[in-house]
Amino acid sequence: MGMGGIRTAGDLVLRMQLTRGLKIDQAKAYVAEKLGVTPFDLSDCSVMRELRQSLDIGYPMPDPGAAKGIEAKIKIARLLGIKINSVEQFRKRTGF
Repeated sequence: MGMGGIRTAGDLVLRMQLTRGLKIDQAKAYVAEKLGVTPFDLSDCSVMRELRQSLDIGYPMPDPGAAKGIEAKIKIARLLGIKINSVEQFRKRTGF
């Protein structure tokens, strides 16, 4: 079973690989710890949908009022303790 994008935690793991230079197993362990799940849970669509909804960090076809776009990215940056370029640019332009 693989991880892909926002349906699971693939986007979060990839962010850690790119921003911190972690190997995939290290990135999975880091994300799993931050989310309070096991690395295996990161590839479970059902677990991750519920978790992404409860943390409001974006998920496919979100309900009205749920975080999307930059709002979700701001929450992801805070949760993972990383800087995301689009979030930093948004903050500079808006003073947020």
